[in-house]
Amino acid sequence: MALEDRTAGTLRTASLAAIVSWALICLLAAAFIGRYVFPYYLNFSPEGFHVVYWPRRWGLLAHVTAGMMALALGPIQFWTGLRARAPAVHRWTGRLYLVGVAVGSVAGLYMAITTTGGWDYGVALGGLAVAWAGCAMVAWLAIRRRAISLHRRWMIRTYVVTFAFVIYRLLDEWLPTSQLKPDHDRSVAVAWSCWAIPLLITVLVQGLQDVRRPNQKML
Repeated sequence: MALEDRTAGTLRTASLAAIVSWALICLLAAAFIGRYVFPYYLNFSPEGFHVVYWPRRWGLLAHVTAGMMALALGPIQFWTGLRARAPAVHRWTGRLYLVGVAVGSVAGLYMAITTTGGWDYGVALGGLAVAWAGCAMVAWLAIRRRAISLHRRWMIRTYVVTFAFVIYRLLDEWLPTSQLKPDHDRSVAVAWSCWAIPLLITVLVQGLQDVRRPNQKML
């Protein structure tokens, strides 16, 4: 009985932690969209695009619009209640999410190639675009083959890379890392760190979960 109580308590704690974590993720995503995406629509001018982006405004708009769609739809994909009660809605929001990633990564690669921030910054942004598209492609291929567990795993990885836009702003403008100098070196380091480190942590955590379940098939 004591073991059952401890197990139930652990499950409740894990559930509460998941709820708090997703609430924080949604809050940060909403704050990011309100502060960094909407201004492009509200002030469609060279000044609103900081001048340097104005010649590439349509590529940037495609990138931020598609990225915003993926950022907003991602949490819905991991809502188990919706997946169980309305699988059709889950499938269609999943398709829209993958379309957002596809368009956003192509536009992101264009922005990386045409960046005025130097080749090293462009390579970092290009790496983000390739990782974003690559994770989404594996998730799509997995669901096409009805590999549900593998699909979920790669969808998590895809959203981790999607959330890199939020992490980039946190590292570059809000956290103590924003004080690092010189500015260019910080931007390059942040452009790599915002997606590579979270993705690495995610893969390691998932790998440790596999190790703790040795009788299950590794994915």
